[in-house]
Amino acid sequence: MGTEKKSDTNKRKSEVEIERLKRFIFYRDQLEVRTQKFSSLVNVLDEEALNSETRVFKALADTNRLKILKLLKEGELCACELTIALSNSQSTVSHLSVLKNAGLIKERKEGKWLTFA
Repeated sequence: MGTEKKSDTNKRKSEVEIERLKRFIFYRDQLEVRTQKFSSLVNVLDEEALNSETRVFKALADTNRLKILKLLKEGELCACELTIALSNSQSTVSHLSVLKNAGLIKERKEGKWLTFA
């Protein structure tokens, strides 16, 4: 979605929410202050950044992935070393993929070896 479309969508959402606020706030001066504050808060929300942060939190929400991160904190390890450390060869590749997609680890290929940091 383009920046203009996001801006228009956020603006429409903001307008709808302001109409809802009018039902709850009876004093006109309070309404103006609160609608300005509300509009600025809504515009600060960046859906793309929120989605990126969600991927990171989902990646961290698994014990094995946290183990992998703790192991890699000490230095690079190859995929086979991580598999041995986790004692679960099937899911290690999947865990590495999730961590890599979330931007938490980097992959480096050296010959036939795949190392992670």
